[in-house]
Amino acid sequence: MTGNSEVVVIGGGYAGVMAANRLTQRDDVTVTLINPRRTFVHRVRLHQLVGGSDDAVVDYRKVLADGVRLTVDSVTRIDAAGRQVTLASGGTLGYDYLIYAVGSGSAGRNVPGVADHAYPVATLEEAERLRQVLAAAPVSAPVTVVGAGPAGIETAAELAETGRTVTLVCGGVLNPYLHPRGRRAVAGRLAALGVTVLDGPDTLVTEVTRDTVRLADGRELPSEVTVWTAGFGVPDLAARSGLSTDALGRLRTDETLTSVDDPRIVAAGDSAAPSDLPLRMSCQAAMPLGARAADTVLSRIAGERPAPLKQGFGAQCISLGRRAGIFQFADTSDVAVGLHIPGRPGAKVKELVCRGIIRHLAEEAHTPGGYKLHRAPGTARSRQLRRAERNQAPTVKAHLNARGEQGRP
Repeated sequence: MTGNSEVVVIGGGYAGVMAANRLTQRDDVTVTLINPRRTFVHRVRLHQLVGGSDDAVVDYRKVLADGVRLTVDSVTRIDAAGRQVTLASGGTLGYDYLIYAVGSGSAGRNVPGVADHAYPVATLEEAERLRQVLAAAPVSAPVTVVGAGPAGIETAAELAETGRTVTLVCGGVLNPYLHPRGRRAVAGRLAALGVTVLDGPDTLVTEVTRDTVRLADGRELPSEVTVWTAGFGVPDLAARSGLSTDALGRLRTDETLTSVDDPRIVAAGDSAAPSDLPLRMSCQAAMPLGARAADTVLSRIAGERPAPLKQGFGAQCISLGRRAGIFQFADTSDVAVGLHIPGRPGAKVKELVCRGIIRHLAEEAHTPGGYKLHRAPGTARSRQLRRAERNQAPTVKAHLNARGEQGRP
């Protein structure tokens, strides 16, 4: 392609900022980042905002390259045929390439009473609202946290450390990702903080009222404040725009993160479903996916064949209040192993990770192209794809063969 290329990035989270920064490698690329907020949300600290130990926001000037134009707005529709997006404030914005990085949010509101009586924490606004509700409630008021993944565990521990009476309802196993050894360590720390953990198949929530949480086994838990962290969903922008999505609404792409519908639309982060085998929703996946999406766009601009996705995981880290945490190691297939770092050392590692996220984004802003983690060997991804092919998943095969870009990541 000759001349200037206009690239629009929708979403200013971990994936979107990484992609936007990386695109500034070329002087002939104009990058516009569309985000509904003027500040960057450090999402992995939202539980700290709820507990009052951090505000979970960072000035965009610290993480966004000077060459990126920030447009504070929301996109209501993508017109793929016309190569433009419609903005909530009115008007349209054209593009040559589009990176779809709209992220994820809360889910589970189909459970009776959740929409009216529970407080999610997946976004800045939701966390701020919960913080205000807690500030108005007596410290002795019973708090129920529903969902025992990282967000639920971290929120429960943070609130218990401030003296709140907290019950954590798992709806199943306490963070099923963890190795049994790591799970025991987390359960022990929660018990030390005074958190009541309810797990097992009978702890699925069937209804939330103004002052109770009802479980599948018939129990009713008193709850003056109910926090909802059970699951994530994605915005429906892609589906509303007529683009192909998976069952959860993530944009379907091939292994270069290119939309199966349009080679000029590339996805990154939680809202991407490469080969219908999406990665675990996490910051650990979002930044490498953002870098890969930018590389795909830059390759197309240069007239080169984009490289396929290489992605692996190595761990999951969870805060357990301000004085403890756990760093759970995993193998290259993202399966937890017996090794973990608990307690105070685990908290220190988690804090280093949180700071490292901002450092990675800032370094890419100052030296675009310097981030390399998305180029690590992708053996786990290769095995996942081969397994899907052996199971004759037609969507996977179709995506791999799309536009002749089949390749082993």
